Amino acid sequence: MRQCLIDHALGLSISFALLGVAAAVVLAIQVRGMDAGNERMREIASAIQEGAAAYLNRQMRTVAGIAAVLFLLIGFFKSWWAAGGFLLGAGCSFLAGFIGMRVAVLANVRTAQAATVGLQRAMHAAFRGGAVTGLLVVGLALFSVGTFYFLSSSYQGLRETVSALVGLALGASLISVFARLGGGIYTKAADVGADLTGKIEQRLEEDDPRNPATIADNVGDNVGDCAGMAADVFETYVVSLIGAVLVAAISLGGDPAAMMYPFLVGCITILGALCGIGYVTFSKAAPGKALVRGVIANGVVASALFLPLCLWLFPNRWAQEYSCSVIGVLMTAAMVMITDYYTKTTAKPVQGIARASQTGHATNIIAGLALGMEATALPVLFIAIAVLATYWLDQLYGVAIAVRCMLSMAGVVISLDSFGPITDNAGGIAVMSGLPKQTRQITDELDAVGNTMKAVTKGYAIGSAGLAALVLFGSYVEELRHYSSQATAEGLQFRLQDPKVIVGLFLGALLPYLFAARSMAAVGNAAGAVVQEVRKQIAEIPGLLQGTARPLYGRCVDIVTKAALHEMIFPALLPLILVVAIAVIPGLGPVVLGGALIGTIVTGLFVAISMTSGGGAWDNAKKYIEEGHYGGKGSETHAAAVTGDTVGDPYKDTAGPAINPMIKVVNVLAILVIGIFARYWKL
Repeated sequence: MRQCLIDHALGLSISFALLGVAAAVVLAIQVRGMDAGNERMREIASAIQEGAAAYLNRQMRTVAGIAAVLFLLIGFFKSWWAAGGFLLGAGCSFLAGFIGMRVAVLANVRTAQAATVGLQRAMHAAFRGGAVTGLLVVGLALFSVGTFYFLSSSYQGLRETVSALVGLALGASLISVFARLGGGIYTKAADVGADLTGKIEQRLEEDDPRNPATIADNVGDNVGDCAGMAADVFETYVVSLIGAVLVAAISLGGDPAAMMYPFLVGCITILGALCGIGYVTFSKAAPGKALVRGVIANGVVASALFLPLCLWLFPNRWAQEYSCSVIGVLMTAAMVMITDYYTKTTAKPVQGIARASQTGHATNIIAGLALGMEATALPVLFIAIAVLATYWLDQLYGVAIAVRCMLSMAGVVISLDSFGPITDNAGGIAVMSGLPKQTRQITDELDAVGNTMKAVTKGYAIGSAGLAALVLFGSYVEELRHYSSQATAEGLQFRLQDPKVIVGLFLGALLPYLFAARSMAAVGNAAGAVVQEVRKQIAEIPGLLQGTARPLYGRCVDIVTKAALHEMIFPALLPLILVVAIAVIPGLGPVVLGGALIGTIVTGLFVAISMTSGGGAWDNAKKYIEEGHYGGKGSETHAAAVTGDTVGDPYKDTAGPAINPMIKVVNVLAILVIGIFARYWKL
């Protein structure tokens, strides 16, 4: 049985990947067959779809030039197999995001129509739309890595195959940074611009059709939260799989069972996702409970299936490998529960921000910042415990397996994330098309759940990214030793007494802050342009605020599209600039680069968790007040909460989430450049 599993592991993983993609297609057909509402609803949905597709097409053309240059550089200086892997990773990452966005746009109008019938029907419509993205991400990720590994290993040795896989990881990571960052700048520039002029200056409702930035805001939900998050978790899934294979190849001498276990975990990922999605689809529970129970169902199925797999593959050390696998699942549960507590409207942290809003805008901001900082403590403690436990069980491979199994929940988790923007868009369509007030109440309830789910999935993605980056750092060290002579390898020690290590730590620690600063500034610049355009239309179009004239929505869409594409370039290239600069500047080199990797991981983890949790809490504090607490809508307390939410928008949807793939770009690129700079470094 053991040898049979090892021999057919790649074939099984590719087959299960195709099963996941096929299930996504079936769900997409079901979503498309739902009632799309009246003509006005379809018209609004069409405008959102056109704006999202136009942005992603322009983003693809912008990134394609950078990708082409990197493809040639990797091909000439590394290998053409690695260059081919880079293109495959980049292409599949973009495809996962694009298709996920397309289905989400189909689902939003159908969710709005379903909300006219009832809460349960609307929840199921939105979740099915999100499930398409979830299954598509895990299916495409497993298929791309499994197929590429099979083809590459058929024509070259293990060492060359592993090197080529790093190229695939870099392609997925780079596209993820652009998707997360560009989409985040787009969605939050439109959202902030719409809030500043609509809610604060003109006292308009959320998604009021008189606001010229409304369509751009709804487009942003799709390109940022749907396409961006899909590319993000696609990349994390790919990196976790390739990282585990790297460790098995480098540290364990290419042990066949250890090499194939990460691929077989991918099969369990598909089965677990189907079970979790099936549970939610037929659940009659309240939305929040149904979604969380879907994650639990996935975790239970995955944990049960890991046991026989470990018994068959690792007869002499099955207990260690199974324990590492279960720790990965428990880490997902921990990240979900912690982030859920800090961001849901029924818990003390969010209610504390709402209460602080009673005394003004400043106290709201102070409370939100404090909560974001506090929210880093428990996730980091759990990550530290997981690293110590899994390393004790099976050293670096144990950590890699925990990360890999943490990503076995990715299918359902991505489904939860896409649920948020779908319900948000559904609420916008309900308002703009004039549906009854009770319909908006249903979509608002689902949107509040969706906000928590988005925060939960970001916490999950960041936690898994932190663990994956540690695995990549271990692979970096092992790869250095491979290229070094015995004498040089003994000198490649990362001691804190070494000033080169300290310099590297400082440089790496700086990167997440500089990256986040440029990302936040990009949102501010683009939002300022939106504010000016909205003010201009209000001043120049007679009858706009009275509802007798229609805003020029396309102008705001065009402004945000151009601004997002322009502003995303420099921050996205910062990790590449840092790694190459350290590699080529005399006196720095591999030891400084190793220190930089650790510095980036540590500060990146704290900054990302703080921003995503704080931003999610700000958002839901506003929604808690809108439910009627502390004066409700239109009160001074509500105005303070809107300010906090506006500040939190680029925190939780632009800078914070984009740090996640940025960390892994630095680590993957560092591994890739070792072979290129080995002679220059005199290894």
